[in-house]
Amino acid sequence: MLRLPIQERPDWKNRADEYGFVFHTMYGDKYWDESAYYQFSLQQIERDLEDPSEEIHQMCLEVVDRVCADDELMRRFCIPETHWDYVRDSWILRHPSLYSRLDFAYDGVGPAKLYENNADTPTSLYETGFWQWLWLEDNVNRGALPRYSDQFNSLQDKLISRFAEMASQMPGSILHFACSKDTAEDRGTVQYLEDCANSAGLETRFVYVEDIGRDAAGRFTDLDDVVIDWIFKLYPWEFMLAEEFADILPQSSTRFIEPPWKALLSNKALLPMLWRLFPNHPNLLPSFFEDELKLAGDYPDLVKKPVFSREGANITLIHQQSEVMKSDGPYGEEGFIYQAARLLPRFGDNYTLIGSWLVNDKAAGISVREDSGPITQDMSRYLPHIIA
Repeated sequence: MLRLPIQERPDWKNRADEYGFVFHTMYGDKYWDESAYYQFSLQQIERDLEDPSEEIHQMCLEVVDRVCADDELMRRFCIPETHWDYVRDSWILRHPSLYSRLDFAYDGVGPAKLYENNADTPTSLYETGFWQWLWLEDNVNRGALPRYSDQFNSLQDKLISRFAEMASQMPGSILHFACSKDTAEDRGTVQYLEDCANSAGLETRFVYVEDIGRDAAGRFTDLDDVVIDWIFKLYPWEFMLAEEFADILPQSSTRFIEPPWKALLSNKALLPMLWRLFPNHPNLLPSFFEDELKLAGDYPDLVKKPVFSREGANITLIHQQSEVMKSDGPYGEEGFIYQAARLLPRFGDNYTLIGSWLVNDKAAGISVREDSGPITQDMSRYLPHIIA
């Protein structure tokens, strides 16, 4: 695993704008960075990332099965008690899932270590499935990369195939897509997924989350009063279950992507449960609930994570019971878990995180994010990769 410099494509910003990749630069800072790329061997991809991702995904599903059968575990995952049956029923009925992303600390040598499972609303999808592949093709064609260069990236093809599979369960239904207003990255992600669904032959419509309403029969509708039979929503389940409309979700006939049981997989309580069920697994870091901290005595360095944290928010690095670094954010009232610290590897001045994507149960590619600090946040740079 190497970080290698490369000359930027001279016209890439204009092409990004033409393709709708308008969030390549945000708030004046570079988000997409093609001044360098990461190079992996095929063995590193297959042995250290692809195979472990699929194995860990199955382990996570076992956790979901355990939690759905145990009231005390549902409490630990901070699922509102009034919605336990709603979450459980979606799992019992195996409501289908689309995609997820496992985040790893990986240096190209030892086993990749799981940081978290972004299983409900992961972004950086467009730049992974399409834009970095276009970068690869362009640089091979202009001779900046060897002809044999490849990329671990079947994400777009797998998304299209999965949409086609899921459509068989909702024949003839329009698939709605939704995200919140004033979020360029979320809107771009949802537009990309809608394009994938269209490629799979689905009829689609878009509606902002804030504009979803109800008709006289209590069904969710868009602004044109079209009933929402099923919908991809880039809006977290922990938000939805706390909303004013949450109590009518179980009575709604709407099918959601991702399904309610994903509220358990996108939850940091997953981490101590994985360690409890699969202790000493080579891809796991020791993790503990707050009332289990006595078990963490052998680990002087810990990371304190809110149960519902996203985008690196409210993360605290602890050394010998003293806080040494903390990120801002709105989370924490729901409680915390603690994970043994494994700082991201450094390549030059950059701390590097690997995101491993899955579509349904199959590994589908990776994304590489880097930051000048050890906590990866929403503005951390995205760099492309190749397999050499």
